Amino acid sequence: MSLAASALLMLQQDADPFQIISDFLDSPILRISGQLIVLLFVVLWVALVYWTYTDAGRRGATRVLWGIVAVIFPYVGTLIYLIVRPPEYLDESRERELETAVLERELRNSILLCPNCRNLVEKDYLICPTCAWELKKPCINCDRPLNQEWGMCPYCGTDQRSGKKMTW
Repeated sequence: MSLAASALLMLQQDADPFQIISDFLDSPILRISGQLIVLLFVVLWVALVYWTYTDAGRRGATRVLWGIVAVIFPYVGTLIYLIVRPPEYLDESRERELETAVLERELRNSILLCPNCRNLVEKDYLICPTCAWELKKPCINCDRPLNQEWGMCPYCGTDQRSGKKMTW
């Protein structure tokens, strides 16, 4: 009889074979782990919204628009922004434009075109090296290059027609 009683006792204990799974799913450890994972995804989402908002401002895009897109479409909004965002920061763009303007200004000031053959000549050339066109004339006193129409040397103060030095 003791064998039948123990079998009956075992049948009563194993009435629900999924009791272990039910106990695990109802456990506080699983509930806390699930809440931590949800919290992790929410914190990551908020961080991506903040990053999208600030990066859009630094790159010259409409920061409010991209912030709203990142809030409304979690994760996907930031991914779309990454695809269509401007390629460089505003500061880099301004710096590049300033460098280009400085280089253009230096080129404009140091390189001229020969009026005869249209080849590049430097501003200190007296004669075009290509066509031998007289670009400037030398000062009769200090030999510095002067424009053809100048009657007075701005460097030494000599009158180019008479050869007299100007006295102050």
